[in-house]
Amino acid sequence: MTDSALSPSDISIALATADDAEAVHALIVALAEAQNAAHMVTSTPDDLRRDGLYDGAKLQALLARKATGDAVGLALYYFTYSTWTCTPVLFVEDLYVDAGLRGSGLGKRLMAGLARIARDHGCLRVGLEVKTDNQARGFYERLGLVQKGPWLPYAVNGAAFHALADTAD
Repeated sequence: MTDSALSPSDISIALATADDAEAVHALIVALAEAQNAAHMVTSTPDDLRRDGLYDGAKLQALLARKATGDAVGLALYYFTYSTWTCTPVLFVEDLYVDAGLRGSGLGKRLMAGLARIARDHGCLRVGLEVKTDNQARGFYERLGLVQKGPWLPYAVNGAAFHALADTAD
């Protein structure tokens, strides 16, 4: 059976556990490769086992597998908090579906699973960030996600991060 002939019942989605660390990491690398950023992945499966993939961990994941056991989809998430509403927010760090299964509904199933988890945890919303050139923007918009107003993401890393941390009080 080719990937395009798979039905939703041929793929299961479940919370990832520490036993899934290698599969989760392989999909993280595949996502980075798809974004021409594989050189930026420095994590290992051991890092995932240490920081995530267990109840109460910093990082959680939904993992989609074919009946053969092959991992074909991933939704990595963690919880943040909205101080304006005093409610938790589920933040999607990574969403990835194997290229051969895009358009099959698997991405929607993963996002729906995240929405259920968010609702079960009393979250205000599900949030994520995408690059401006990400072709998945239309997919997210069809699911009802909207750009969060005029907010722009900012980050500090590398030498600037260390310089800031070393700044005296």
